[in-house]
Amino acid sequence: MSAELWRPTAGCGPDCLPGARRAEVSPGRRAARLLGVLGMLLVGAALVVLLPVLPAAERAAVVRGWARGTARALGARLAVRGRLPRRRALLVANHVSWLDILAVLAVAPARLLAKREVRNWPVLGLLARAGGVLFVDRSRPRDLPRTVARLAATLRAGHPVAVFPEGTTWCGVAPSADCRPRRGFRPAAFQAAIDAGAPVVPLRISYRSAATGATTTAAAFLGDETLWRSVCRVLAARDLVVDVAVAAALHPAPGADRRLLARAAESAVHLLPPRPAGRPTLVAVPVVAPPGSASAPAAGTGLGLAA
Repeated sequence: MSAELWRPTAGCGPDCLPGARRAEVSPGRRAARLLGVLGMLLVGAALVVLLPVLPAAERAAVVRGWARGTARALGARLAVRGRLPRRRALLVANHVSWLDILAVLAVAPARLLAKREVRNWPVLGLLARAGGVLFVDRSRPRDLPRTVARLAATLRAGHPVAVFPEGTTWCGVAPSADCRPRRGFRPAAFQAAIDAGAPVVPLRISYRSAATGATTTAAAFLGDETLWRSVCRVLAARDLVVDVAVAAALHPAPGADRRLLARAAESAVHLLPPRPAGRPTLVAVPVVAPPGSASAPAAGTGLGLAA
C-alpha cells in the first residue's frame, strides 16, 4: 500500500494563506493573548490529573469549558448553528486547522481520533491522553481494522467520537475545490458507526472575519508550516470567528455501504454554507440504505482505505 494512499495530501500551499496586509491586532494584544493561552495550558496540565477521576458528565463539561476558554484566549469567537445529538454519535468534520480540535471539543466534548504524533506534543499530548483521545499510527496501515474496532467499541459504550476523515488540513475556502484532499472523506471510520449502529453527524468548520464577514485562511495549518507559525498568525488575527454548522444526522442501516455513507457525509459538509445568509437552515441528507436496496450499492467486506 502506497504512502500517498495512507497519508492524504491537499493542494494548498503558501499562496492560500492571507497576505501581509491582513487586519492584525497590536503586538501588545498578541502578547496578552499568548499569556492567556499559556495560562490555559497550565490549567490543561492540571486537568490531566483531574479528568480521569471525574464522572462522564462532569468531565464533558470541564473539557467543553477548557476548550472554549482556550479559544477565547487565542482571540477566536465561536458561533454554532444547529443541534448536536445528546447521545452517542460519530461526528465527522472537514479539517482546516489545529483550531478545529478546540472547536469540536467546545461544541461537543467527544473522544477524538488523532494521529499518534499528537501523543508526544508538550502538555497537549498529556491532555489528549487524559481526555481519552484514540490514536492511530498512520505508518502502520495494517492496524486500521483494529482502530476501527476501537472506534466501534467506544461508540457502543455510549461515548461520542469525533474524526476528521479528510485525513489532512486544507485552507477551507469554498471556491478552492482544487485544494481539497484528493480522495475526500476516507470511509474507514464510517464502518465503526455502521458496526455500532450509531448515527453520523456531519459538521462544517469555517473561519471568517467578524468585521468584513469574509472567509479567512488565517487559521489554516498547511503543508510544512510549523505549528508555532500558525499559532502566531491566529494570535495576530483580528475579529476571528469560528463557525460550526451542524447538519442533520445520518442513520446508517445495518450492513450499509461505508463508502456511500462517507460520500453522503462529505456532501452534507460541503453543502452547508459557512454561515446563514438569512434564517439558519440545515441540509437534510437521506438515510443510508442497506446494500442490495435500490438506493445503495453493495459493499465489500474489507476495510479498504480507498474512497
